[in-house]
Amino acid sequence: MSFCSLSSPQSLSLFSKPSHGHKTLSSRFRASADVPDFLSADWFESRRKRPFGPRLNFSAEEAVQYQLDALMFNDQPRQDYGIEVLYRFAGFDPFERSTYFGPFFDLGQFERFRRIFHHSTYRVLLGHKEKKILSSLMVKEDQYKQRVWIRGARPEEEEIFQFTMVQRVGGSWDGYWLTESLLHDGDSFSGGVAY
Repeated sequence: MSFCSLSSPQSLSLFSKPSHGHKTLSSRFRASADVPDFLSADWFESRRKRPFGPRLNFSAEEAVQYQLDALMFNDQPRQDYGIEVLYRFAGFDPFERSTYFGPFFDLGQFERFRRIFHHSTYRVLLGHKEKKILSSLMVKEDQYKQRVWIRGARPEEEEIFQFTMVQRVGGSWDGYWLTESLLHDGDSFSGGVAY
């Protein structure tokens, strides 16, 4: 198929609506004025509704706060949505074993990551009632640690966790703060965990 020159009045513009006086080659070449034809018609709206996760403009402290807020309201708008948010912030390679929770775990599949949070030590984070920052430290220019006390939804449920955030340099995550690890202060896996 050959196209006529772009300067002719019958040329086909990929970024504008076809004029009513000219026939189009096929419906697949039609596009709205705002969206190129290789994107869906609702592309712009879907970008506004993108899932919550890391943003370039978040500081390390904000990234931790947003993750804790997501876990506080874990089952809103759907079950385990807060855990999904943490998974998006997780800075591990899904194809390698990770020390995100301390011991080496294969966390490449979301379901394995989710099960860890339902383990007795980490479940205090799910739907917690209160949180208090115990300490914050900028270890290096691109590494930040924060210890947080959490009071859970169940009676006498209190735990301390440490977030380690790293700011990526290079690649598609350049400048983003991602969670390198979320560690429990105690020996959280002494009894083992089936994940």
